[in-house]
Amino acid sequence: MVKSRLFLKIFLSASSILFFSCNTLSGRESDSRATGWKINDEDGGFQYNNENYDPLETPPGMVYIEGGTFTMGRVQDDPLHEWNNGPTQQTVRSFYMDETEVTNRMYLEYLDWLKKVFPPENPRYKNIYKSALPDTLVWRNRLGYAEHLVNNYLRHPAYSDYPVVGVSWIQAVEFSRWRTDRLNELMLDRKGYLEHKQRMDYAKGFSFDTDTYINAPSKAIKSLQGEEVDYATLTDGVLYPQYRLPTEAEWEYAAKSLVGIREYNSFKGRKMYPWNGRTTDNLFTGNGPSHLANFKQGDGDYGGIAGWNEDEAAITAPVKSFSPNAFGLYNMAGNVAEWVADVYRPTIMDNYNDFNYFRGNVYKKKVQKNGSYEIVSNEQIPYDTLITGEIFAMQLPGEILKKNVDSSDTYMRINYSRADNRNYLSGDKRSTRFYQDFQKINSPSKRMYDSPLYDKQIKSTRNVLDRTTLINNEVRVVKGGSWKDRAYWLDPSQRRFYHQDLGADYIGFRNAMSYLGPKKNLKTVSN
Repeated sequence: MVKSRLFLKIFLSASSILFFSCNTLSGRESDSRATGWKINDEDGGFQYNNENYDPLETPPGMVYIEGGTFTMGRVQDDPLHEWNNGPTQQTVRSFYMDETEVTNRMYLEYLDWLKKVFPPENPRYKNIYKSALPDTLVWRNRLGYAEHLVNNYLRHPAYSDYPVVGVSWIQAVEFSRWRTDRLNELMLDRKGYLEHKQRMDYAKGFSFDTDTYINAPSKAIKSLQGEEVDYATLTDGVLYPQYRLPTEAEWEYAAKSLVGIREYNSFKGRKMYPWNGRTTDNLFTGNGPSHLANFKQGDGDYGGIAGWNEDEAAITAPVKSFSPNAFGLYNMAGNVAEWVADVYRPTIMDNYNDFNYFRGNVYKKKVQKNGSYEIVSNEQIPYDTLITGEIFAMQLPGEILKKNVDSSDTYMRINYSRADNRNYLSGDKRSTRFYQDFQKINSPSKRMYDSPLYDKQIKSTRNVLDRTTLINNEVRVVKGGSWKDRAYWLDPSQRRFYHQDLGADYIGFRNAMSYLGPKKNLKTVSN
């Protein structure tokens, strides 16, 4: 009898625990853990897409790069004594990256869209299409013949899968913004949020903009007469984050692809190139190229002799000519060097940040007027002039007008105090020995990288010379070797700089995109 009662008590206790546990679990999905009110009730209340959300698919043309920690910078001798890539330990979050460089065909799609939406024959838009054109004259050489490349490389179908070159950093950023909007426009169309008759009239120079759709959707698409419009929001999870240039840390991490030499939770040594080994030779060549990348083998030697295929190209090569690295990325060494997002400085300030390192932040805010966002109109397109004299549109019609944050936005903030942080701790008041001469932090006198503003006296002659430097807030980091470079530049840790307004015949680019949500679990025991 006693045993029966004891068994009954245990059974009831277990049933109660199971009952309340089930209630709690079900409540977490349908009820608010903050207030207890029902979420997504048909009668109204708080609506949140926590049940029907499907993680975004990998963006077109991209691969997933699992983040982690790595040694950024030089891990071997520096024979050129540049001293601009000292080793630092960094962590990079997971992200997506284009598996290849942006090709001529991809860029021509962008030019075709611009020409249709903002026809250059319209005086109002004449600078929009023109400013997006790559500089095809970069192929010219005073002592070389290259007119066939000047006239054909960008548009001829023979070069459609070759990397686009002659594109400035500014143009690469504008391409990335366009690509973001076209992808999100497609996603809204597929999910039923956007009908063709809702789109603004492209012939009138108005384009869909993701940021406008999120913040002022009625100004991004047409409202249909007598119909209720269902706008997608960020909580619906259908919109992708922006395409952008990768940061230097992301690019170098992806290029090194140390996952290829991982064993358990450590790396089996170091990598000199994106592939395993310390040589550029292709040991399994067969009928393929003798080298693992497209680069200059020696003076006057860009691809070997006739009948012996060294690297498949005298100039650039198709973007999938060589095997990918351990992340699935092609040509992270050779073919073309690539723009990254960072402003160039000779040192990496790892003692101030070792997580997602990036130099180049310029914080902006959306302009509001009478309580609503101000949209760029056809009559008020903001333009700027590059050092080449080219005029380019800083924003396009349909976008929300933006401007730099000011002191009212940064008041009492401890993580940043001004809009432009490109020269933070490397060119600003804190970083120069003339800091006592500054009346304010942005004083134009005696800044580190404004060197012509103070003089250097030569003792022997008493002549006064201007100090000069190419380092300023408009030069960007260039990573990777190219078809014109020797093997030294194939090391992913090497870095150079180039002015953001200029293009070159050896510089291309690829896009990256931030990965949202928890890290994908790709853990395996070893390789």
